[in-house]
Amino acid sequence: MRQTDIAREAGVGIATVDRVLNGRPGVSERTSKRVWDAIHALEGQAGFNGVEMTRGALRFDFILPGGPNTFMSLLEEGVLAAGRSMAEEGVTVYCHRIEGFDPQVLADSIRRVAAKSDGLAIVALENPVVREAVNDVTEAGVPVVTLVANLSGSLAIGYVGLNNRSAGRTAGYLMGRFLGSRGGLVAVVEGSLNLSYRDHQERELGFSDALREHFPQLEILGRWEAHDHFEEAHRATSGILAEHEELRGIYCIGAGIRGVADAVKASGRDLVVIGHDLHKYTRPRLIDGTIDAILDQNPYYEAAEALRLLFDHHTRGGMVSPVMPRVEVILRENLP
Repeated sequence: MRQTDIAREAGVGIATVDRVLNGRPGVSERTSKRVWDAIHALEGQAGFNGVEMTRGALRFDFILPGGPNTFMSLLEEGVLAAGRSMAEEGVTVYCHRIEGFDPQVLADSIRRVAAKSDGLAIVALENPVVREAVNDVTEAGVPVVTLVANLSGSLAIGYVGLNNRSAGRTAGYLMGRFLGSRGGLVAVVEGSLNLSYRDHQERELGFSDALREHFPQLEILGRWEAHDHFEEAHRATSGILAEHEELRGIYCIGAGIRGVADAVKASGRDLVVIGHDLHKYTRPRLIDGTIDAILDQNPYYEAAEALRLLFDHHTRGGMVSPVMPRVEVILRENLP
């Protein structure tokens, strides 16, 4: 019998079967019993004679938020490219785009996809139902890596993404230096007001901390919601500009920077605009001066590292070290 047969019979991943057969740690007693019960059940069926100790093919699945989010589209491209690069290792990669900002949709997707996967990488929402889903599938033998946005208190085996608190502090420091000592009001445009994604939470905390510590003359006017959608960000920013003539700067935490920049440009006002992620929409707006700074991360690198963590966990077992690349500050004069 093959390990794939055992995994199917036991309802666990191939890596879990591999760990049980080779006596490696990381499998609960309950799950181990399921594996051995499956082996004994298969031994009684025709055509199954002994266990092949080869690991067999591995399937990994990435669950990313959908919608017109350019960074997530680049991340998906990176996922598929990383999968192609590991095809000779017997790895197959699938990418699933789901509704963002809905924890129940994400939790349901985690459970559904894990049933046929050897490992998941997810952009996590900070919510108990998501945490419970991650913990359940991990205990059942399907490891989870959090990607871009981490998840507190979970059994995820690792995290790949920025130190977002540091990224937010960097944005705050840049805002203060650009605006100088005169002071004034700045606005924050973010994905959702309940800060569903931990990366957004940490960026906002870092931004406000940096202003409070180093630039007390600057005051955060408020937070506006854009659901990582450029059209919503454009509407929100247009409203802010219409109501607040004294506004001097905007920090866009999430994926709506394109809409923020276009609204500022249409107003004809000279504001400091800081956002995240260099791509085909932010590059020309940096060049024309509408955006002052972009805090960049490499989606291709992060996708490849998440896949590597899942593969290493299967081949070596145990927890893995987090991968936290440095944030890169991109200005008009140092565009790569």
